[in-house]
Amino acid sequence: MRLLRRTLPLLAAMSGGALAIHLFAFGVEATDTDLDYQRQFNERYRIFSLTLPDKLSFCDEAVPLTKIDVRERLDRELLVNTYWQSNSVLAHKRAARWFPVIEPILAREGVPDDLKYIALIESGLTNVVSPAGATGFWQFMKETGIHHGLEVNAEVDERYNVVKSTEAACKYLKESKAKYGSWALAAASYNLGPAGLEKQIGRQKVNDYFSLLLPEETSRYVFRVLAMKAIITDPERFGFHLREKDLYAPYRTRSVSVTGPVEDLADFAMRQGTDYKTLKLLNPWLRDITLTNAKGKVYEVLLPAEGFDKPADTDE
Repeated sequence: MRLLRRTLPLLAAMSGGALAIHLFAFGVEATDTDLDYQRQFNERYRIFSLTLPDKLSFCDEAVPLTKIDVRERLDRELLVNTYWQSNSVLAHKRAARWFPVIEPILAREGVPDDLKYIALIESGLTNVVSPAGATGFWQFMKETGIHHGLEVNAEVDERYNVVKSTEAACKYLKESKAKYGSWALAAASYNLGPAGLEKQIGRQKVNDYFSLLLPEETSRYVFRVLAMKAIITDPERFGFHLREKDLYAPYRTRSVSVTGPVEDLADFAMRQGTDYKTLKLLNPWLRDITLTNAKGKVYEVLLPAEGFDKPADTDE
């Protein structure tokens, strides 16, 4: 405790008084006894359970909250994502950047807006690669991506292209909705795969997501979507207080059409007034330093526009 008493004033001074040091969220009195220390913990530290809604829908399909396991599965995901604060804060920040890109595509393709949260729970809206090789915001496997119209090779991998992969995800989800009859089952198919889902539907003789016994990840899947939707749309209810300027603004970009080969993308970036790092930040689907483009395909390449590095809330 002597070390703690010496260290806290130093940390506060380093921040010019702006850093508030809180132990157990509210501060702690100086004490050398375990009994007092435990008393302060019990008096000051609080974790609350969450209230569940009376009604809920997924893509305008009613969620049967009268079922005990449905309520408890929802409760689990709300608790996990409320108290995994760093993950949910980052999700909220990234959603502000990427949902404005994804939402118009879903609307154009006739896919419910709720399904944008699939990209959020699949990847955290980052271009991650799973141990199995699923890639990008929508976590497409290579074969599935190609089947749904994505170009995937050593130089171009459109699983990393937010627009192209969102369009491919819409195709997948609409096909699944037509096959299984509900968006909840379409989402389950997205996670489990059609073969796995059809096996369980045939075995259990039930065609309802909320009545099927599914592998744990798939059983949690729709509820994770519902939980993240609740937190993103009403953050203060769950204890998240983010200001507009805390969110990640959409990138300010311009687009150029590339119809031929590019021998060196670093040189290309410099000719366009930027650098290779920024080019790759905006176009992660470019996977090599060259773009052969032997077939003369038209690629839309994003480049930084005026004010690209400017914070969203900076006054003019």
